Amino acid sequence: MARKKSSYRKLEPAVQTMTFAVPDGTSTIDLSRCASLVNRRFYRQGINWVVAGFRFFRAGTAPTPGTGVSISKLPNTWVMANAWEKAFRHWQDLNKRALDAGESLPGRFTDFKIYMDDVHHGSRIGTTNTNLLPVDSDLNQATAGEWVYSKIILPDTTLVGNAREREMIAVGDNYPGTGSSGLSAVSLIQGYASSRALPSIADPNTPDAATDASGIAPDNWLGAIDNEGNSQVDRVITDLTTENDQSPYPFENGENPIAPGTFFAETQYPGGKNQLPGLQFVDGAYFSTAENANKLYVKGDNFPCGLIRIVQNTGEQLTMAIDLVPGTHRGYLCEPMTGM
Repeated sequence: MARKKSSYRKLEPAVQTMTFAVPDGTSTIDLSRCASLVNRRFYRQGINWVVAGFRFFRAGTAPTPGTGVSISKLPNTWVMANAWEKAFRHWQDLNKRALDAGESLPGRFTDFKIYMDDVHHGSRIGTTNTNLLPVDSDLNQATAGEWVYSKIILPDTTLVGNAREREMIAVGDNYPGTGSSGLSAVSLIQGYASSRALPSIADPNTPDAATDASGIAPDNWLGAIDNEGNSQVDRVITDLTTENDQSPYPFENGENPIAPGTFFAETQYPGGKNQLPGLQFVDGAYFSTAENANKLYVKGDNFPCGLIRIVQNTGEQLTMAIDLVPGTHRGYLCEPMTGM
């Protein structure tokens, strides 16, 4: 009798704990890049990574009580997911048209890679950012391979060649300035917001006559049928049609409820130029004088594109361990950004 084939899928071996030397200040980690280094295996950036948690510690004396660390990530929203996918599809189509025209082949490790924000891109004035690579138990840092962030080509008739290169950041405003690569950038979320239609100014968009359900010759005669000599129906209809008739989020040309009579000049998507333009906070922790005060634990989360922001203010270098979760994606629990 033939043996029944097992449906169990073997987990590929993969490093489940990555260690980093974290300097004082602001740092960014690109998990896909780091996983590619420690496993000598290519991981695309377009992955939504699951992290079990973070551990920070320092050998010897504990850091100053009250100092600590914080972790942030790209927004875990449908806006971020759709903005990433729309930018990715446009980048793919642009590359395909260029390759078809020139009958060329892309590099083996061609991949859609974005920066986290203008800090990661290096274009925020007055902010120093460090891109961290894994270290071993003796704090020897991994040697980097090629990891070039993607570019898009935008038409520009003011230049010779009629085109201009830009890189991409996930959150914030378009064109934050020249980054460390020498190029400016466009924002995925702000670009997505600018490419979409706006909602109706009011919903329902009722005619003015809808509130006229009283008097000798009411325009809204259907509403007046049940009006038995009082203004109750008229007032109820007025409330129903003039309150909560706009979206609970601000949009271009919509009235500002905080300042009636004024209107928003631009549309506002979370993670774009005007609404919550920064990263999404995950967790933070502070050192104390308690037992084991030289170690901190910070909770994990899912991290779109595997991009992680660490800020620490101890004034000293800390060692950080990132605990990942075993899974079926080449040894890790994660999903493609297209499925986010």
